[in-house]
Amino acid sequence: MSEPQAKHSEILQTPRLLLVDDEPGMRNAVQAYLQDEGFEVTTAIDGEDGWQKAKQIFPDLVISDVMMPRCDGYELLKRLREDERLGGIPVIFLTAKGMTIDRTQGYQAGVDDYIPKPFDPDELVARVRNVVKRQDRLLAEAARFADADVGQMAKQITEIRSMLSQVDEAPNKNLQLPSFTPREASVLQLVAEGLMNKEIARKLETSIRNVEKYVSRLFIKTGTSSRTELVRYALENHLVT
Repeated sequence: MSEPQAKHSEILQTPRLLLVDDEPGMRNAVQAYLQDEGFEVTTAIDGEDGWQKAKQIFPDLVISDVMMPRCDGYELLKRLREDERLGGIPVIFLTAKGMTIDRTQGYQAGVDDYIPKPFDPDELVARVRNVVKRQDRLLAEAARFADADVGQMAKQITEIRSMLSQVDEAPNKNLQLPSFTPREASVLQLVAEGLMNKEIARKLETSIRNVEKYVSRLFIKTGTSSRTELVRYALENHLVT
C-alpha cells in the first residue's frame, strides 16, 4: 500500500464496505479495485445475501446493484432503512439504468448516491470516499452535540428526580400517554439516566444517527422540545424507572 493510501485508511479507520452484485465479473473487479484503494470489502451475490451479511458485519457503506434475483437493490435498501440498527448506513446504487426517473426512484427510496454502469473506477472510489467522509462528519457533529453540557444535564435530571420524589404524585390518568416502540422505550430510559447519544448508541449497539432519530421521535410523541423537558415528562408520568 502506498503512503497516501495508508494515510487515508488511517484517517477513515479502514471503512468496511459491503458490495452486492449478482455479476461475478463485476463483483470481483470492483472488490479488487476498492481493496487496492485501502477499503475492507465484503461481497454478496444478491440482495438476500447482502441483507444477511449486512446484519452480520454492520458495514460503513453498502454498494449495491439494482437489478438482482431474489431481492433487488430497492428491496435491500428498504430492509436496511427499516432496520433500527442498520437504518443509518449510507447506500450507493450501481445500475445499468441511466434514466432520470430511475435515479429519482432511488433517491426517493433513500439511496445516498447513484452511479450508472459503465462507470470509471476512479469515479466510484471518489464517490465512495465522499459518502464515507460525509457520514463521518455527520457522526462527529452528532457526537459533539451529544457530549455538550453533560454535567449540566446530569444536574438537571438529579434536580427533577429530587423534586418529583418530594411531591410523589401519581400519573394523570386522564392524560392519553403515547405508546413507544421497544427501542424508543430503551432510548427514553437511557436519556432519563443522563446518558448522552454516544453512550446510548454504544449501549444499544446502534449508530449515533439512529439515536438522534429516536430522540426526535420521542420529542414528537411527548410534545417536548428538549432533553430536560423529555426527562421531566417521562418521570412525571412514570414512563421510566
